[in-house]
Amino acid sequence: MVTVDPLLRVLATVAPGTPLREGLDRILQANKGALIVLGDGPEVLNICSGGFLLDAAFSPQRISELAKMDGAIILAPEAGRIARANVHLVPDPRIPTDETGTRHRTAERIARSIDVAVIAVSEGQRVITVYSQDRKHRLRSSGSLLDRANQALQTLGRLRDRLDRQAAELTTLEVEDVVTITEVIDVLQSVETVDRIGSDIEALIIELGVDGRLVRLQLEELVQDVRNLRALLLSDYSATDGTTVDQVAKEIEELELDQVTDDMNIAEAARLPHGDGMRSPISPRGHRLLSQIPWASEYARERIISAFGTLSAIIDSSVDAMTAQAGISRSEAEAVKEGIRRVSEASLLRQV
Repeated sequence: MVTVDPLLRVLATVAPGTPLREGLDRILQANKGALIVLGDGPEVLNICSGGFLLDAAFSPQRISELAKMDGAIILAPEAGRIARANVHLVPDPRIPTDETGTRHRTAERIARSIDVAVIAVSEGQRVITVYSQDRKHRLRSSGSLLDRANQALQTLGRLRDRLDRQAAELTTLEVEDVVTITEVIDVLQSVETVDRIGSDIEALIIELGVDGRLVRLQLEELVQDVRNLRALLLSDYSATDGTTVDQVAKEIEELELDQVTDDMNIAEAARLPHGDGMRSPISPRGHRLLSQIPWASEYARERIISAFGTLSAIIDSSVDAMTAQAGISRSEAEAVKEGIRRVSEASLLRQV
């Protein structure tokens, strides 16, 4: 199950193009402040005092008008409905806060004590701050976010080019059966770096809302098949200790960036020999290379890998041996042999 960052979920709700963001912008334009709680459950109502029940559909115009009152505004969790307005909030004063202004201190205390997001709009500083659990995030302009996203895309493009070259070089080494664990680790580290920068850009896209559509298109092109490449590398090289590829991939994802760049750490997480054995030769099983042969069925690929065990054995086998041992048709065996030859030639050309 995919875990969604609570803060990112809130940022998607207040991103440009959403009704709530339009309402927040209207409040700023009117030189007003506001305290808005995204949640109207019992825990929130327990700290509410005064105000009035509204229970009306949300609109940017309504929330802008309600912000002219002194009290807080209580919205439904997804901001589709305005539950209450002009409410006085009384969070536990013992909850620590690093803020100074009354509105922001209240917002931080509520977010830290109740599982709801709170938005504070400051009329003095003209900023919007989102509080979620122990985190706070000041909303930035689309121009500032686009500058950061474009810089990150340029970096990601260079790293993706390097990854593609490394993958092509690894294919050549695999065909020649001279791969060492160090080369596999180098590619895995590049995969992780590309994937993590991609995740950082994805967070910017969420905050950009409708203004991030072009950035998303560029990102999708740059991170295409990266996680699939990681899965194929792990299928080829990880020790078969009963752990699934998905479980190993999750362990790698949980590493901090400085751990990813440490050869020993990523080798251990990827179930690769480490320590003195990192310069040792290692033979792939053939998943990654055979996956590059589009006309070979998945059934045929799995039968071949199961029958021969390593890519070098697959390459050295004859069509007759492949047909007999893997139990596939002669035409499929010939297609696989031809595909291996073409993939090998293509990898050499990509390195030029």
